[in-house]
Amino acid sequence: MEIYQGRAVYQGIAIGTVFFYEKGQQAIRAEKTGNPKREWERYEEAKRVAAGELEELYQKALLEVGEQEAQIFAVHEVMLRDEAFDESVKQLIEQAMASAEYAVSVTGGQFVKLFEAMDDEYLRARGADVKDVSDRLLEILSGTRRSIEMGDEPVIVVAKDLTPSETVQMDKKKLLGFVTELGSSTSHTAILARTMNIPALTGIAADASWDGKMAVLDGNTGTLYLEPEESVLLTYRELKRQELQRREQMLSLKGKENVTKTGQRIELYANIAGIGDLPDVLENDAGGIGLFRSEFLYLGREDYPTEEEQFQVYKQALETMAGKKVIIRTLDIGADKKVDYFQMEPEENPALGYRAIRICLERTEVFQTQLRALFRASAFGKLAIMYPMITSVEEVRKIKELSALVQSQLTKEGIATGDVEEGIMIETPAAAIISDLLAKEVDFFSIGTNDLTQYTLAVDRQNPKLEAYYNPHHEAVLRLIGMVVENAHKEGIWAGICGELGADTTLTKTFLEMGVDELSVSPAAILPIREIVRNTE
Repeated sequence: MEIYQGRAVYQGIAIGTVFFYEKGQQAIRAEKTGNPKREWERYEEAKRVAAGELEELYQKALLEVGEQEAQIFAVHEVMLRDEAFDESVKQLIEQAMASAEYAVSVTGGQFVKLFEAMDDEYLRARGADVKDVSDRLLEILSGTRRSIEMGDEPVIVVAKDLTPSETVQMDKKKLLGFVTELGSSTSHTAILARTMNIPALTGIAADASWDGKMAVLDGNTGTLYLEPEESVLLTYRELKRQELQRREQMLSLKGKENVTKTGQRIELYANIAGIGDLPDVLENDAGGIGLFRSEFLYLGREDYPTEEEQFQVYKQALETMAGKKVIIRTLDIGADKKVDYFQMEPEENPALGYRAIRICLERTEVFQTQLRALFRASAFGKLAIMYPMITSVEEVRKIKELSALVQSQLTKEGIATGDVEEGIMIETPAAAIISDLLAKEVDFFSIGTNDLTQYTLAVDRQNPKLEAYYNPHHEAVLRLIGMVVENAHKEGIWAGICGELGADTTLTKTFLEMGVDELSVSPAAILPIREIVRNTE
């Protein structure tokens, strides 16, 4: 028996044989072609074919694993049109008389190194996306295609690293777990593992000799047992049995109320990134949608989404939820979410910069287009709108003016709308401190604990070097949450939590004691929280 220690990126236990996945390395030679025009045409054609493949992968991912994982292929299409990448390829083809394959290989390698040298963990992980795009172009140019044959039985996939394309191509019914040498909690392997609810580890170097061997993956401790002893195997089979029993127990909570033993009720809603996540919302018996991230409509494209495009998506969400509340957050880009066609200037500190409601209140034509789509959709279900990154009463009043203007226009046009709650996100200390004043202006609060923690503790949550300082349990953060809830109730409005802290089961009882009215969490977290609520005195 061999024991390897890695980093757990998603918990759970997997027992099965190893499928060692090794990428084929293409040998690209630096040959002079003497025909730059032909090589550039080959490159342009490869890009056209790649764009079609990425669209197919997007649709496949949307159906199988939801919007969050699918969105990366839309991002890949944007990378495919990167002018700097094109310019580098063109320069190598024209000046060095290089083949299209060699030009793509060299340019892709340079761009990957550029990303991997960055300090930010999230941006470092995007180097895998660049490699995925350049590898796709090389395969098209060379006529070699990737194929992943996993066999007939479910397996634990082991690899040095996995690109988004590779993870989506795998047969999901045959995946027991992932083990990779590279990657992080923000890698696509980690995202897929969370989406599929299967254990995953990173930081374990493996070799091809592992292929076909029995293994136990412990996603709770970050441990991999290769060819485990019988006693270890028996222990983990029992733990796996208990894990499956636990899942069955969770399923028995579907249809039950979120009420404590003393009669206190709390709403449990779901956070989603788009309509592709709706099946998970229904499967996990969410009471509604507490955070619909509308920015996915703006990402991975070359121009603003139209009013009609947005209307159709919001309408579909409302109709699918069939009368359950759907809270849609208005456009929240900036900081770590970049959209090229917005043409925003680089910022020294984007987390404190031009983002979210600040953009909307300045680019009112973009904001009003979204509001029109939202209010039109409100006729088809129970809609609530919430506005992010609020810091003042003045901002809220400007929003209300624009909202009233849009509703007035729709009425004059004879377009039906429904009754819509309008609320704000409390994610800055400023908003929390003046929540007594803000509560007089809106219908509800939703506390975004990710940013609230970041701004309260002055810790960049995207910086892995500061991970030890990012403490959502800090007394200052919890006091602000308590203050917001109290001020909301004084004005007769409700207050919920839509940040990651809402899914922290160690705080569920604390939130109940504070009087939090609603928790919006990932769909998979709803039933475990419901269990805690129902067992609370």
